[in-house]
Amino acid sequence: MTTVLVIDDHPIVLQGCERVLKEMGVENIHLSPTFSEGFRLYRKHRPDVIVLDLAVHSDAISGLSFLRRLRTHDKQTPVLVFSMYDDAMIVNRAIRLGATGYMLKNSWQSEFCDAFDMIRSGRHYISHELASEIAFLNQQDDENPLRDLSLRELSVLRLIVEGKPYGEIAQTLNVSYKTIANTASHIKSKLDAQSLIELVQIAAQHLPDLGGRGAGASRKSSSQQRL
Repeated sequence: MTTVLVIDDHPIVLQGCERVLKEMGVENIHLSPTFSEGFRLYRKHRPDVIVLDLAVHSDAISGLSFLRRLRTHDKQTPVLVFSMYDDAMIVNRAIRLGATGYMLKNSWQSEFCDAFDMIRSGRHYISHELASEIAFLNQQDDENPLRDLSLRELSVLRLIVEGKPYGEIAQTLNVSYKTIANTASHIKSKLDAQSLIELVQIAAQHLPDLGGRGAGASRKSSSQQRL
């Protein structure tokens, strides 16, 4: 019998995953709205598969930190990241930290089922929309100046590129204004940028898909069913 742990802070997503998994014949399902509860349930039930949202009451950094912590205890359990983040940098970090699969929350139910079956059987899965960007990013990795930035620095950098002021970034990441200012200074130093404008220009060259995505969703057939 397959045991599955789903970690997500949205009840409707938890319920949707539970319903789909039951339709697939999975009966032993555990749901968690937090990373701390999720880790407790992991240690108690030792699931065969984990479905993980990266942003639970926070940004993607917390989910990546959870994944890193999990992999210090368990190198084998398949983890399917089910996330709204379509940033290739975040996807790449998740995979390097040990995610077995990565798919987007705007995917269709059929894709979720395919991804789940693949990682349950020991294979890997990446959403079709992301695969080419990840391949390109890996090819360019040695030349990418952002490769030496920490997860927190990458998160701050993306918000800076989006035009967010330091105060708003601090509120978003639940840290002090001074922390964000210091982090921005460290990023400029690492990237050899003399100003915020130059920093944004460097980031724009190496952060993939800054313009966002979503047009693909409108081209999906209306006969397909979302979670």
